[in-house]
Amino acid sequence: MGQHNFEQYRLEAINWVEKHRDFQTEDREQETLRVAPREWRPDNISPEKGILLVHGLGNSSWDFVDIAPVLANNGFLVRTVLLAGCGTKPSDMLYVTIDDWRRTIREQIAILSKEVKDVYLGGFSGGVNLVLEYAMNQPEIKGLLLFSSAIKAKTFWAFTAPVLAKTRKWALNPKKHPAQFLYRYINMPTNALKQFYSSSVSARSLLKKNYYTKPVLIVQTRHDYIVNSRYILKLFESKFTHPDSRLIWYGDLPAGAKISSRVLARSDYLPEWKISQFSHSSVLFSPKNEEYGREGRRRFCWNGQKRGDYEKCLLGEDVWYSDYGYREKGKIHARLTFNPYFEWQAEIMLEVLKSQ
Repeated sequence: MGQHNFEQYRLEAINWVEKHRDFQTEDREQETLRVAPREWRPDNISPEKGILLVHGLGNSSWDFVDIAPVLANNGFLVRTVLLAGCGTKPSDMLYVTIDDWRRTIREQIAILSKEVKDVYLGGFSGGVNLVLEYAMNQPEIKGLLLFSSAIKAKTFWAFTAPVLAKTRKWALNPKKHPAQFLYRYINMPTNALKQFYSSSVSARSLLKKNYYTKPVLIVQTRHDYIVNSRYILKLFESKFTHPDSRLIWYGDLPAGAKISSRVLARSDYLPEWKISQFSHSSVLFSPKNEEYGREGRRRFCWNGQKRGDYEKCLLGEDVWYSDYGYREKGKIHARLTFNPYFEWQAEIMLEVLKSQ
């Protein structure tokens, strides 16, 4: 807190991660740099536009490793943050507050505003709530990118977290469940879920009273086990009023729903890719991503499957891909970690940003 420039903030975050992270591989330096705040600058120009990207709950800067270069290649100064408690180990979220997260975002927006004329914000999942809250209160923000918006969650933990936080520390028994994967947490303290819930309540409250009139891109999947996607669809049609705003919807649209031409739908069942449905985080990553892509090194087998299917997935057996918890007889499903429509999605993203 209290940094005067982004580089100072980045170096202090790196130092913190190096001292406190529960490292998942032997390459400690690579892990540190991938979860830490990062900057992408456009080549050969002095940018007039900048965008600050805010990761999801328990995630890290890696959320935007594919989206950020696209923005930088199109003239944006792009920066990410690392929210308090994230990027190290889940126990570091035992005592964080939503105001810690708000402070980081506020400070980094102020720093970015000194370097560019126009500031945009982007968020993934829980990060959406934080950037939306800021933008609704600060009209100088020019527009938003919102990926898998967790404005209204549908998971049991989200609604019960304020009560559970008074009686138990962890969402899941830490002795029976994995704590974290390479770039995100799996198990978190109930306090972190409580803070996330507070952010979603704040975002919904603001949208209940106000419209958002600047350009926005919302990317949402129908089969999202975390987010109430139908609520987000209705919210977009009623509250995000700019004519050039777009909602990308992966999956079948709700039967009987009145959908405007601003909503762009694509199928999330792609048997040629062995994809049964898209997942909460798949929208972020290119099929070419070295970790999460179609030929990536990381297979996300922890997907709500039976123990036997989970072990078969770990051993490299043939799998299909889905969101958490999907099951289909005769198939093993790993979590989908990439977006086959990534390049098309990027084109729509840039069209929305250019409309301001």
